[in-house]
Amino acid sequence: MSVISGAIAAGKAKKAARAAGREQKKNEAELESIKKSRQTIINPYASTKDLSGLSEDLSGQFSNPYNNLGVATAAAEIQMEQSDIALANTLDTIRATGASAGGATALAQAALQSKKGVAASIEQQEAQNEKLKAQGEQALQQQKVSEQQRLQSIAISEGQRVQSAEAAGKQFEYQAQENRTNADLDRASGMIQQASANKASANQARASAISGIGTGIAGAVGAVAGGGGFAKGGIFGGK
Repeated sequence: MSVISGAIAAGKAKKAARAAGREQKKNEAELESIKKSRQTIINPYASTKDLSGLSEDLSGQFSNPYNNLGVATAAAEIQMEQSDIALANTLDTIRATGASAGGATALAQAALQSKKGVAASIEQQEAQNEKLKAQGEQALQQQKVSEQQRLQSIAISEGQRVQSAEAAGKQFEYQAQENRTNADLDRASGMIQQASANKASANQARASAISGIGTGIAGAVGAVAGGGGFAKGGIFGGK
């Protein structure tokens, strides 16, 4: 009975070892498949785009408000006309009264001085306008430089933001996939280890069963050789 039980146990253990071996090979194949399907290592900065082109240069909208200033000559012209009229009236009076030529000369000089004053006023106004034009041009250049600096600041800031955001996004996606793949690898590796342990346990059980068969056979042979007990009083005995 011990031989038969050992043989049955050995058969079961052999089947279990074969099943565990097949399971181990299956898991090893799955592990290799996971390894081959792993994603390619990426450069998260490879496709970074610069959005600084969204900013607009506003310097073309600036203008110099003093650039087209004119000289207000209307009042000066009226003043000069009035001086001429006054001079003409005075000359008429001199002719009518018979005054001397010296008086006319004095009046002409006075009129000339008046016109010189008007001319000086015009020159002063022109100088003031040129000064204002220069000030306006200086302010315009400062505004243009300030606008260019603003655009450069936007370009740098936006470029940094875009690079950081895209790199972080790609790194997140890559790491998430890596975590899943590593989890699958760990699971497959654990199943391989379990199948290997099952196979080793089954082989050990089979070896123990085979050892029990040998012990049972040796015991039976010893009993027969020791006095024919089976022939006289055992299953092979006569009475």
